[in-house]
Amino acid sequence: MAKRKMTVSQAVVEFLAHQYTVDGDYRERTIPGVFGIFGHGNVAGIGQALKQFSVDNPSLMPYYQARNEQAMVHESSAFARIKRRRATFACTASVGPGATNMLTGAAVATTNRLPVLLLPSDVFANRASDPVLQQLEMPHDSTLSVNDAFKPLSRFFDRVQRPEQLFSALLGAMRVLTDPAETGAVTICLPEDVQAEIIEVPEEFLADREWRIRRPRPDAGIVKEVARIVKSSKAPFIIAGGGIIYSDAHGELQKLVETTKIPVGASQAGVGSLNWDHPQYLGSVGATGTTAANRLASEADVVIGIGTRYSDFTTASRTAFQNPNVKFININIASFDAFKHGSSLPVVADARETLKELIVELNGYCVSSEYSAKATTEMKSWNARVDEAFVDQKRALPSQTEIIHAVQSASDANDTVVCAAGSLPGDLHKLWRVRSPLGYHVEYAFSCMGYEIAAGVGAARAGANPIVMVGDGSYLMMHTEIVSAVAEGIKFIIVLIQNHGFASIGHLSESVGSQRFGTQYRYSGKDEKLPVDLADNAASLGIDVIRIEQTPSAIQDLYAAVEKAKASSKATLIHINSDPLLYSPDGEGWWDVPISPISTLASTQEAYKIYKAALSKQRPLLGNGAEDN
Repeated sequence: MAKRKMTVSQAVVEFLAHQYTVDGDYRERTIPGVFGIFGHGNVAGIGQALKQFSVDNPSLMPYYQARNEQAMVHESSAFARIKRRRATFACTASVGPGATNMLTGAAVATTNRLPVLLLPSDVFANRASDPVLQQLEMPHDSTLSVNDAFKPLSRFFDRVQRPEQLFSALLGAMRVLTDPAETGAVTICLPEDVQAEIIEVPEEFLADREWRIRRPRPDAGIVKEVARIVKSSKAPFIIAGGGIIYSDAHGELQKLVETTKIPVGASQAGVGSLNWDHPQYLGSVGATGTTAANRLASEADVVIGIGTRYSDFTTASRTAFQNPNVKFININIASFDAFKHGSSLPVVADARETLKELIVELNGYCVSSEYSAKATTEMKSWNARVDEAFVDQKRALPSQTEIIHAVQSASDANDTVVCAAGSLPGDLHKLWRVRSPLGYHVEYAFSCMGYEIAAGVGAARAGANPIVMVGDGSYLMMHTEIVSAVAEGIKFIIVLIQNHGFASIGHLSESVGSQRFGTQYRYSGKDEKLPVDLADNAASLGIDVIRIEQTPSAIQDLYAAVEKAKASSKATLIHINSDPLLYSPDGEGWWDVPISPISTLASTQEAYKIYKAALSKQRPLLGNGAEDN
């Protein structure tokens, strides 16, 4: 077998350049590029390899400079979302703080079940120079480094202490990156000295290799049982999760609900499963849900979860489903999620493949006309409430609801709204009227402040037209990738909503009786706003900036600004002030945030009374239900 002599780093780069994901008719490179920030740990290893290939074979593995290690992982996650998990980026960082900066990004990726490949440098394997610069020493365990912190955050972890370990490490990494049931952050630690060591690599290892995404069909007979339970129900309800998006099962879901008339509510990750105006779509469900979805979920006797992990927001902290006989049918490619809540019938299979079979088994079935009419009536009522809240009140400080409507109205079906943290995700979940399967990307599994702008750049790299909506709190956490977008000429839009503090936690603080303590940006000990000008800050980073002045025409000006930004060939940031005390319509959802039962504050005492009453509706959601009559 022919072999080539190369460094470990050169072998890593060339191997990754020849990996392909195959998903039905789709075939594309699994790792189309590498993000990196170089330090002493990787500049002479992975850095040298990337530089060498940029000269010898520029298209082999493109390199992209990032400004923050955490941000480049966020970019990779958003890229993977838009690519339906068929592709992602590799991220290289130096030993020590460069590596640990990626930890939050790893947690985001794994929590959201999105593939990213992390290649942090590590301390010397030969220990000849111990302790090296930035090495964490632990007297009780010489094998530990800061990279061990990646272990609980990674779906696959390896450390290449000897060159020959590289083969199994990389093959193991690719297996997990392309496995829809196991995917998440994949971490391969590369000691600084090992990166530069010589290894003889078989040509076969460096050849093109295809990784086929598994789309397992349901076990024999189980879909017939699903159909039997659904047919015997009076009020079935579907929760569409992110699995619909990743399985590309939109067409099958639409066909199923159009023939059966089963109503659908969506989790955050599942928004886009159906367009907002589809007759069977009741919008978001749970803590940030619509009244339509939440009211039908409350009465449902059979809940069919498709590709959802049932977060506390989706279940409204286990208060959403109040029918004492409710049964849960969980369709999920990951058994971990399929068996949640003691599911009456877990179906461990691909969403699209399962729906194909369920369409056949439910042929001729339809919910009652009364139940269907109720769903329609509830959705009409909710839409009317939203339309009323969308009306421009000509305020100098508009509500976030009005801002969302202006951005929505100026956007089109080819745009993707991007968000992650603060009050915006909850409002977008209820209010954003999605018009395409990939038109909505709100990272709400980890709800990571600072994710938004980096994710917008990543989504743009994947071919989307991102409109990032971000509050000032999240913007201040991380806006560094604006510089990357400017440097590379990446077009995307940022709508920066300035409310001088943490609006979401401020509202939550008030609701739990803590009176917005510590949530406003003010001079210490005063109620005077800080003279922070984030529009000027953004302009200093090189991005085009449009200011929306505080006038009665603010919403009209915002609409015009979004249209102008869409017409531009450059990245644009739009800055607008809002009133954080004007709230979106309530969807009758609840979120469990424990409140102190003992307090000298009257506000906390009152909040506890409300909390205690809400707790009475919480249930274990075992979902076994009563036996069929």
